[in-house]
Amino acid sequence: MNAHTQKFLIDGPIGKIEVALDLPDGEPRGIALVAHPHPLFGGSMDNKVAQTLARTLVQLNYVTYRANFRGVGATEGEHDNGIGERDDLRAVLDYMRAQPGQADLPLVLAGFSFGTFVLSHVAARLREEGGAIERIVFVGTAASNWDVAPVPENTLVIHGEIDDTVPIKSVFDWATPQELPVVVIPGAEHFLHRKLHILKRIVVDAWR
Repeated sequence: MNAHTQKFLIDGPIGKIEVALDLPDGEPRGIALVAHPHPLFGGSMDNKVAQTLARTLVQLNYVTYRANFRGVGATEGEHDNGIGERDDLRAVLDYMRAQPGQADLPLVLAGFSFGTFVLSHVAARLREEGGAIERIVFVGTAASNWDVAPVPENTLVIHGEIDDTVPIKSVFDWATPQELPVVVIPGAEHFLHRKLHILKRIVVDAWR
């Protein structure tokens, strides 16, 4: 992602998890975890949308982590349809909280595609346990293929107008009962080709 990205392994429920860490230049305002798209279709923490989310959160002064799902990069294990992956992301969150100065910082969760499905259930579990989440950012929410859990009302939902991987109607069907606004990027497909600068702008504006 940048010259200062640190990559390392942590212990997960069934083996090692590969993690990337990017640090902000200024005083951290919080910590953030970014989840990547479907690993069986080439998704990894180096995906351009995941990297854009991470880069933007770093610029907003969040200590930002990404992690490869099972079977991707140096992360051990096999794809578990988003079930075991929830436990892995929880292990990453526990690691984040255990780092000096990060135990009480506000938490942001950001996901793209399959990563939104996994993070939605991680977030639901955190809320059940009384854990605080400052904000969730979902891009290409995987509502057509997966049972994405309900999210808090301040969740930022961003979708491409002409996404043919996750048709926008499925996102509206998921968001409408929750009364969640959906920010639509005109002319954008699932991977936001040539639209990543707009994604960044939407996220930055949401924090202003």
